[in-house]
Amino acid sequence: MRGEVQKIYNRSVKGIIFFAIIVFLIPILIPSTYVTSTLIMIGLYTLICTGLTMLMGYAGQISLGHAAFYGIGAYASSFITVKLGYPGIVGILVGTLFAVLIAYIVGIPTLKLTGHYLALATLGFGVIVFILFKQLKSVTGGLEGVSGIPSLNLFGYEFDTDFKYYYLIWILALLGILLARNVIQSRVGRALRSIHGSEIASDAIGVDIRKYKLQVFIMSAMYASIAGSIYAHYISFINPMLFDPTTSINFLIMSVVGGSGTIWGGLVGSLLFVLLGEVLKEVMPLLFTQASDQVQIVFFGILLVILLIYMPQGLAPGFEKLWNGMIRRMRGRDNDSYKKTVTEGDQREKKEIPAQAAGGGQ
Repeated sequence: MRGEVQKIYNRSVKGIIFFAIIVFLIPILIPSTYVTSTLIMIGLYTLICTGLTMLMGYAGQISLGHAAFYGIGAYASSFITVKLGYPGIVGILVGTLFAVLIAYIVGIPTLKLTGHYLALATLGFGVIVFILFKQLKSVTGGLEGVSGIPSLNLFGYEFDTDFKYYYLIWILALLGILLARNVIQSRVGRALRSIHGSEIASDAIGVDIRKYKLQVFIMSAMYASIAGSIYAHYISFINPMLFDPTTSINFLIMSVVGGSGTIWGGLVGSLLFVLLGEVLKEVMPLLFTQASDQVQIVFFGILLVILLIYMPQGLAPGFEKLWNGMIRRMRGRDNDSYKKTVTEGDQREKKEIPAQAAGGGQ
């Protein structure tokens, strides 16, 4: 059993390393500002949805309020840098600590709920924070937002180009996936899977359900807050509409479509969501002249329903099965060719032995 777990663990590490190499090479092979900026958004969403897949896929807790933590990180970092004049790293740390505190306060009563009651509670939390973003004008600037957010400066190194932000964001995203993988393979991960399977059974065997649910909720909030802080410095302007409840629904769609039961689900879902969004921006005006951005949500809603019917585990597990099937077929072909070679060799030897015996007799 331990050997099988170690095998899965090593395979996931190789997958992260392989993907990291691809991520590193893309801006070099495709030096396009459009491609780089698109991949930056995919990286940010990957970081957020990786935390959300841990909460949903492994702990079984649905959240419709993660846009609130995303906005908390963004506004905390912008307030610290623009209003107080501190470095960006201070803003990121303050935003993360504030998100952890809010997640702890909200999580204690909220995570006692289950099912759609939990979803409604987190949605209510997201709506409350969204309203506060609009009303606390002295901090958030209201609907006018906050502008002039400086570029991120870490220990004297300034991230002033998309190229630099690209590598920063994807390093954070890959570290987030790596951390999630380590948590899942640990005792905490086993406890989370147990809770997802049955909270009653988990409680019966002594698992501290509230503790583990709260821990993974706080961890997912940290992921979202860090992504929000980086996003604020990247675009240099934020307003409350970027963190409305619809954004939380989009995060949920990404996680479910990608596969909430795997650490790669956030990445696959984010990739599909952003790329299809870019395609729809070009196609929808041709099909519907009066189309608005809300049409995209309708499209993704239909896509989500179809995937829940035909691929309830998401796309990432499907891709994994396809990849494993290809590898098995390739190995099968190699084995068949090897067996064929061995058989032909045996047949030649059988023919040569009588011939040699006949020659020796003469």
